Amino acid sequence: QVQLVESGGGLVQAGGSLRLSCTASGRSFSAFPMGWFRQAPGKERECVAATSWSGGSTYYADAVKGRFTISKDNARNTVSLQMNSLKPEDTAVYYCAARLVTYGGITREKGDYTYWGQGTQVTVSS
Repeated sequence: QVQLVESGGGLVQAGGSLRLSCTASGRSFSAFPMGWFRQAPGKERECVAATSWSGGSTYYADAVKGRFTISKDNARNTVSLQMNSLKPEDTAVYYCAARLVTYGGITREKGDYTYWGQGTQVTVSS
């Protein structure tokens, strides 16, 4: 059974940092692009960061550029999101996702992703 499991969410004060991790099981995701999305209450799920299958190319939403860093470890079948200088507007449920296109490119479209984790809550207090 293929699973993506996120961890590392929590409550942090504005200006603080969190590191989210997503561990894949059931198959290797080393050849697939992956992404991190977030969804705040009453808002659409949006892509905050994405990486190519190798980790060599990345995408960041304007709102997080310069503060978040996505990294992919193909040997460990994981993808991480380092979040620094957090703001209250970063509060959301964060999801990792995998796009099942072998050696595929980056996409920020949620419809392009096949596997999703269950999400982890990030709350940033002011």
